[in-house]
Amino acid sequence: MAGHRFDVAWTFSLVALFFLRANCFYLPGVAPEDFKKGDPLLVKVNKLTSTKTQLPYSYYSLPFCQPEHIVDSAENLGEVLRGDRIENSPYVFKMREPQMCNIVCRKILDKKAAKAFKEKINDEYRVNMILDNLPLVVPIRRPDQENAVVYQYGYHVGLRGQYAGSKEEKHFIHNHLTFTVKYHKDPLSGSARIVGFEVKPFSVKHEYEGEWNEKTRLTTCDPHAKRAVTSSESPQEVEEKKEIIFTYDVEFQESDIKWASRWDTYLLMADDQIHWFSIVNSLMIVLFLSGMVAMIMLRTLYRDISKYNQLETLEEAQEETGWKLVHGDVFRPPANSDLLCVYVGTGVQFFGMILVMMIFALLGFLSPSNRGGLMTAMLLLWVFMGLFAGYSSARLYKLFKGTEWKKITLKTAFMFPATVFAIFFVLNALIWGQKSSGAVPFGTMFALVLLWFGISVPLVFVGSYFGFKKPATEDPVKTNKIPRQIPEQAWYMNPAFSILIGGILPFGAVFIELFFILTSIWLHQFYYIFGFLFIVIVILIITCAEITVVLCYFQLCSEDYLWWWRSYLTSGSSAFYLFLYAAFYFFTKLEITKAVSGVLYFGYMLIISYSFFVLTGTIGFYACFWFTRLIYSSVKID
Repeated sequence: MAGHRFDVAWTFSLVALFFLRANCFYLPGVAPEDFKKGDPLLVKVNKLTSTKTQLPYSYYSLPFCQPEHIVDSAENLGEVLRGDRIENSPYVFKMREPQMCNIVCRKILDKKAAKAFKEKINDEYRVNMILDNLPLVVPIRRPDQENAVVYQYGYHVGLRGQYAGSKEEKHFIHNHLTFTVKYHKDPLSGSARIVGFEVKPFSVKHEYEGEWNEKTRLTTCDPHAKRAVTSSESPQEVEEKKEIIFTYDVEFQESDIKWASRWDTYLLMADDQIHWFSIVNSLMIVLFLSGMVAMIMLRTLYRDISKYNQLETLEEAQEETGWKLVHGDVFRPPANSDLLCVYVGTGVQFFGMILVMMIFALLGFLSPSNRGGLMTAMLLLWVFMGLFAGYSSARLYKLFKGTEWKKITLKTAFMFPATVFAIFFVLNALIWGQKSSGAVPFGTMFALVLLWFGISVPLVFVGSYFGFKKPATEDPVKTNKIPRQIPEQAWYMNPAFSILIGGILPFGAVFIELFFILTSIWLHQFYYIFGFLFIVIVILIITCAEITVVLCYFQLCSEDYLWWWRSYLTSGSSAFYLFLYAAFYFFTKLEITKAVSGVLYFGYMLIISYSFFVLTGTIGFYACFWFTRLIYSSVKID
């Protein structure tokens, strides 16, 4: 049966992979494109982003220059959820043909346009562009390291400043862009592949002689006179009725970087030592816990079981204290057992999703060139893993002598997704109210509901059917008809205290890596260190399992047999610390000022923390479940 389940899992993984690579969820950036000299290079524009508001907007929401016809690029599910809006632009280059001072358009700002530009400049919005699937970057030299360059994604719409001798703050727009396209040339065919796309933005108050017409030559930027734009020019102010002329230069640079390595400069890790420190720190926690578990298993348990098995009479057994005394109650079904079944099933669904997703990531299917790929993969895998959610919750439900398997199946299929969907719907309404491109369109929302009701729910039912059909797992010891009274517990064995203590170590194992994950989500940086992440997840699983086993043993030794929920909440409480850390990160690292953006941040972090609770709680529960069955099956009960 285990082999059969593995086959099913692998089949669904392949189906999900097929979806990712199919046309509806295309995998861009995999096949290189060769360009000959003079071939047109089409620059696309993406959303405007800001770390201060976290609300993306489409490029043409600002009165920038527009092409004759605006054409939307096909976006996958993940891109739409991320707020990406990829469209064509008026910038057209020709391969290896430098251009200087190309005029894009001339605009006279009205009151509305000037206000829109000023608002975006105040909120530090960045313009994102794409060429041959590479994002536009601004190279910035690091002052602390020689020849070290840091890349920032997108250029600022503009900046605020003051004229010399004036205290009044003005808004200036970046209206001149100097693009650098790096290419790697094939010496045999003469064709080239694009390996870099950089920009230096300038704010220039362009000047010209006479009346403006299509043939007007600028005096501030003239290709005939070889006059290029420099940072010493007078900046272009943003004010009502002001004239703005948008221009650009294009330079081409040959590069030694090959096409296959073109993302390496974008993903260069300057702080890999911190990741190694994080892993060493986490391994110390694991070694400490492993030592405790080994001590319990090898010394205490072995001695206890041997001694207990040598006792001849029931009277002698009753004189014993500790975990052996509660053997008649340890497998008594807990209060709210239905809810526990639902949460365990959902946790298995999460675990399956993360496991397969990490395999995809390590194999390179979720590379950053595949925008939205990670989000799409997560959604599809979550949907398909509904099969295991149904199976796990039904198996546990049958162990608790439950009979209404359809009721538990419905709860498993709807409880967690409905909670997350409700929060997501409220947050989406807030984003929609801000007219942001991050608002999920109705069509995509319908597609998500269809995935949930059309695929996930039926799969949960299929899993439940097979799970409930199998014979129930037998308990190693019989349960007494009358529950045993639990003696008064020491203060440190208080449920709330021990649960909160239990969550510290799993959180401690991941919190350094968590910093980088939060930075990638909220400060719009690439996170592509799945090797480190995989190690951290393995450490998290071991830590959750071991801390739960240790605290479960102490609990049973105190003759408290109510371990079912306690085991789930012990490791699950790490989610509480995750949410506290998210609040700390918000106030120390982010510059969010808008109330809506703050609500969005805490809303999404609540969803992430809730998911983390379900995942870690399930790991702890199964570790404790295995542990109790193991120790009580080793004891002879008359």
